[in-house]
Amino acid sequence: MKNLAVVSVVTMMLISIPIRASSQKTLSTLGFEIASSAILTRRTSLHSSSLKSYPCPLWSSSFPLCLNPPRNRRRQRHISSSSSTMSSDQTNPLLEHFSAFPPFDAVLPSHVVPAVRSLLNQLEADLAQLENSLEPSWPKLVEPYEKIIDRFHVVWGIVNHLKAVKDSPDLRTAIDQVQPDKVKFQLRLDQSKPIFNAFNSIRNSSSWSTLPIACKRIVEAQIKEAVLNGVALHDDKREEFNKIEQELEKLSQKFGENVLDATKKFEKLITDKKEIDGLPPSALGLAAQTAVSKGHANATAEDGPWMITLDAPSFLPVMQHARNRTLREEVYRAYVTRASSGDLDNTPIIDQILKLKLQKAKLLGYNNYAEVSMATKMATVDKAEELLEKLRSASWNAAVQDMEELKTFALEKGADEANNLSHWDINFWSERLRESKYDINEEELRPFFSLPLVMDGLFTLAKKLFNINIEPADGLASVWNTDVKFYCVKDSLGSPLAYFYFDPYSRPSEKRGGAWMDEVVSRSRVMACDGAPVRLPVAHMVCNQSPPVGSKPSLMTFREVETVFHEFGHALQHMLTKQNEGLVAGIRGIEWDAVELPSQFMENWCYHRDTLMSIAKHYDTGECLPEEVYLKLVKARTFRAGSLSLRQIRFSSVDLELHSKYISGGSETIYDVDSRVGKLTQVIPLLPEDRFLCSFSHIFGGGYAAGYYSYKWAEVLSADAFSAFEDVGLENEGAIKETGNRFRETILALGGGKAPLEVFVDFRGREPSPEALLRHNGLLEISASV
Repeated sequence: MKNLAVVSVVTMMLISIPIRASSQKTLSTLGFEIASSAILTRRTSLHSSSLKSYPCPLWSSSFPLCLNPPRNRRRQRHISSSSSTMSSDQTNPLLEHFSAFPPFDAVLPSHVVPAVRSLLNQLEADLAQLENSLEPSWPKLVEPYEKIIDRFHVVWGIVNHLKAVKDSPDLRTAIDQVQPDKVKFQLRLDQSKPIFNAFNSIRNSSSWSTLPIACKRIVEAQIKEAVLNGVALHDDKREEFNKIEQELEKLSQKFGENVLDATKKFEKLITDKKEIDGLPPSALGLAAQTAVSKGHANATAEDGPWMITLDAPSFLPVMQHARNRTLREEVYRAYVTRASSGDLDNTPIIDQILKLKLQKAKLLGYNNYAEVSMATKMATVDKAEELLEKLRSASWNAAVQDMEELKTFALEKGADEANNLSHWDINFWSERLRESKYDINEEELRPFFSLPLVMDGLFTLAKKLFNINIEPADGLASVWNTDVKFYCVKDSLGSPLAYFYFDPYSRPSEKRGGAWMDEVVSRSRVMACDGAPVRLPVAHMVCNQSPPVGSKPSLMTFREVETVFHEFGHALQHMLTKQNEGLVAGIRGIEWDAVELPSQFMENWCYHRDTLMSIAKHYDTGECLPEEVYLKLVKARTFRAGSLSLRQIRFSSVDLELHSKYISGGSETIYDVDSRVGKLTQVIPLLPEDRFLCSFSHIFGGGYAAGYYSYKWAEVLSADAFSAFEDVGLENEGAIKETGNRFRETILALGGGKAPLEVFVDFRGREPSPEALLRHNGLLEISASV
């Protein structure tokens, strides 16, 4: 019955709801939520959020250090076509005449306030001029509108990005000063009735039927976004709406800052090596390196002292490998209570966010914020809840079996806690069980996955599938840290298609946790310079991998390898787009629950034998990963699948519950809701003091509010997309290239210019099927027998 339920759930999803592709394994196999927010910039309005994806911590780079190069002034050209000049501000790097590569190395916190205020004054004038000369035509409306959006998006994107990777008190203060101005302007733009009316005029014109599909998508999206941003509200209600938006912006930013500060705050210095017995050499090396950075100059991996933090590369090895149960408990409790007390307590912030979002929904005529969220997605609240419940039912028995197996194993090993396993025991004994069942030790595999070789293999795969070449381009663009690498993506003839930055290492003192991809600039016909047909897209990929220790390169776990492939999938959709309309190019304009397809698709290649073997070579000896180890990795792919599914369902269910039914100040607290949901989604009840919600940045600091459910949907699409390659034979090089080209010309090329289901059908020749997902999860054979 369990597997039959899975079939019915996925079938329901495919038939009852227009399919969406946006799931992502935001959950590592360790079962801890460690991402910071969400993934991408997906909307075309200025309200779009930069979302961070995939919580699997990653990265440490063994790339050679690259000194910040001087910016080539001859290459930099104006990113805006506004007629206004800013001669008095030419010394401010945020207002320089750059086209695609921002002067990241030159931007200081002191530049933010004058630059943003000067820019907003200019754009306010441009907007007023546009409203006074409006014509409901593409060149007179959409093109100047895109220029205003793009100019602001790029500059604010630089500031926001630096806050994520180079945070400082001065930068926070500067952003706090201009944030109200920024929100005021974006509301002014979003609520412009002349622009809204002009888009409606295009929609109602006799020429509507002749517009390209991508242009229709832009018009319809702008009309819907304007309504959701309050354009139709009368004066008093619009004023209330705008106050809510200002406050939500501040609260969201403060939420993220509290999480970062709380994560940084915890430090545990260990001087007795017995206390950290079991930690692998890589974790000991990082702990000693951290201790050195905290003033313990003589710290070594062998003799200590060692500094444990809540940053993922430090936290996760403790949970997996530390034999000291007391240490695991202390670190776990610190992790799940982050940002829940004192000056960093996010509890009142969450309550206020939920209260304001409900007020916002009511103003817009919706019953709750979840309905507002679903207005730009493909699901409804009821369908999302139905999906989660059926998945929960399908996962429950498997998760119970997982726990019983874990208890039995711990008992066989003579563990005192075997009959009373708690949350800080699960990952430790799961790792021991996995090692026993599959004879795989993640830490022992690290030497086979060095970052340079992994990246080489990833780029080779991209060339094979999509006929592109990726080359280092260090020195062409300035970077914000010497660890950052810069690359150029070229077509088969050597012509540039796109560029991307790659920031691999964890820097807990200044860099937000998690891993994400976002755009720097998008492909755009309108924003092209110097006679070029389009402006080329530029992306950045950011991860939080353990940095190199001593002379060793960055050595990765297999999960970290998956994360790199995942983020690169997002980057490929941004960089290989062929959409020339900037508002729907790349990742822009794609429905929220459809944007994870390329990223999860790329993860599948980590289990492809030739791909994996090309990157799995011992960094020191050159020895290839043994064939039997590869086969065990494939076999272990679905290890504890029921437990991990339930944990993600918990996050999704709490998210929907808080945004659809919860009433701030009512009979339940947010923790009561989490506890109630936890009883249905956790085999072991949550700790009474669990305050995970206080660090749930996806929904309170990012853009996944009432959208976390969508992670499961992408698994259907990505698995089915990968099955197209399986169908033609993964060893059939010619067929793989042909299928890869079709994937590139549809999934990667069409961006937000076409409905996601139609794009999928263009690639696959049919609507999605759950068969591949069930097969990849080891459920298909059982489901068929049922």
